[in-house]
Amino acid sequence: MPELPEVETARAAIEDAALHRRIVDVDDSDEYVCRPHAPGQIRDALVGREFTAAHRRGKAMWVDTSGDEPGVDGPSLGLHLGMAGRIMISGADGGQVSGGDPPAGRYGIDADAPGRKPEWDRFTVTFEDGGVLRLFDKRRLGRVRLDPDLDSLGPDAEQIGVEEFADRVGRGTAPVKARLLDQATLAGVGNLLADETLWQARLDPRREAGSLSRKELRTLHDALGAATRSAIDKGGVHTGEFIASRKKAGVCPRCGAPLERATVGSRTTWFCPREQV
Repeated sequence: MPELPEVETARAAIEDAALHRRIVDVDDSDEYVCRPHAPGQIRDALVGREFTAAHRRGKAMWVDTSGDEPGVDGPSLGLHLGMAGRIMISGADGGQVSGGDPPAGRYGIDADAPGRKPEWDRFTVTFEDGGVLRLFDKRRLGRVRLDPDLDSLGPDAEQIGVEEFADRVGRGTAPVKARLLDQATLAGVGNLLADETLWQARLDPRREAGSLSRKELRTLHDALGAATRSAIDKGGVHTGEFIASRKKAGVCPRCGAPLERATVGSRTTWFCPREQV
């Protein structure tokens, strides 16, 4: 599914192309994607307003809206990309900005390919200038909701400081990869970003989190920051140096050792048995 870097590209697209445009219509008719809201409820809340700011914590994204009075905000709109969602925003001139799952789609369908089904646009916002924001999601696993609850999420994986990271991640008997994937511990790390980060840090994903030294935790924090920034800059976690090697007969990009596969935190995990200790 889209991880923190992909969600950040979607957030940045909204910030770049969707703010301060008056909303004149909303299609929230997909009752599954927009649950628990009834059709028309999100539309009624948004029409006549403008998006004013786009935010993200981990994989969660939400947009502020203008209020009915100066200095008073309207409802926030939560947007979750699910497994393969992409935010597409068109301008009044027909130009388009987008972000989220890679453009070609992890499931083989380009968001703008000829012949794609109209219903794959699960939620749309139409602006007064004629442009549209849409959530393209073939798999229908995205979510749209008003005033999303973020209380269950830990601090953002891109923003967390090294000391808080060490305190939250470096404890307990769970494998360190499972700690990285726990969204209540740290928000935003998915399976690919975890494998890339642990490979960069040269740490075995099966190590008990509480066994890591403070030095190892600082190294892990720095590796996570570097892997996240690189993935954002390059367009997604699939661009990581280690990711292409995560397959049968794959070898470590640094030392050439055959990679090993394991299940950690219920997720398929690849690592270098020679370097990751």
